[in-house]
Amino acid sequence: MTPEDAWALLVSQRVLVLATNTPGGPPHLVPITFAPLGPYRVVTAVDDKPKRTRRLQRLENILRDGRVSLRAHDYTEDWSRLWWVRADGTASVTDAPPAGAEPALRDRYPQYAGQVLGPWIVVEAEAVSGWAAGHP
Repeated sequence: MTPEDAWALLVSQRVLVLATNTPGGPPHLVPITFAPLGPYRVVTAVDDKPKRTRRLQRLENILRDGRVSLRAHDYTEDWSRLWWVRADGTASVTDAPPAGAEPALRDRYPQYAGQVLGPWIVVEAEAVSGWAAGHP
């Protein structure tokens, strides 16, 4: 699978897994909604779902160490249809949405109507890879 094919498959998904680095070493994995903002760039935001705080662990991890990974996969009992994709890169946190980010996220997820979004995370992918059964 080429990096371009892997990226196209990654951004076609509804949910990705974001991996950040905790201070103690183990990765911190969370599912995220997201919107692509161009080649090898995605954005996500903290939403209004109930939380103890809007300053989430993923934000603190990124502020300390911006290295992140995004992952998507599909598992089925038919192993000839298995696939996974991964994008490694850097992330930044901002209180203001990047240009075009808010409408892109709201258009993709109607559940965000009327919600306050932010802080924002922008991921710039530097290496994209994937695997699919039956493909070299």
